[in-house]
Amino acid sequence: MTSYQIFRFACVVLLWVALCVILLVRVERIDFMVLFAIVASGIVVFVPLYKKYVRSRNE
Repeated sequence: MTSYQIFRFACVVLLWVALCVILLVRVERIDFMVLFAIVASGIVVFVPLYKKYVRSRNE
């Protein structure tokens, strides 16, 4: 990965973490649906990035 790709990946990670923190701070109680939303959003964000950068590099 080039330094620009690492920078873009870091920006996506930081943005996702910030949105998760905002969600956790604003919710009244942490239950299954909140945790499911965090996990599902992580899958939606990071699986395509993994497929694009990590797996394509190993092939």
